[in-house]
Amino acid sequence: MKQLKRSNTQRMIAGVCGGLAEYFNMDPTMVRIAYVLLSVISAAFPGILVYLILWVVIPQSEIY
Repeated sequence: MKQLKRSNTQRMIAGVCGGLAEYFNMDPTMVRIAYVLLSVISAAFPGILVYLILWVVIPQSEIY
């Protein structure tokens, strides 16, 4: 069974978008672009807050 974890290999800041991309078998760049667009459309603050919450909630991947 797949588990959602923050990525160690596909990370820019905390690995949240990279982890989501690995979980859904998507390109990490596309997930990052979609996340930035969604954040800009929602006036940026909610997007930043959601990212920080996901950073705390999603466990770190143990594979290096």
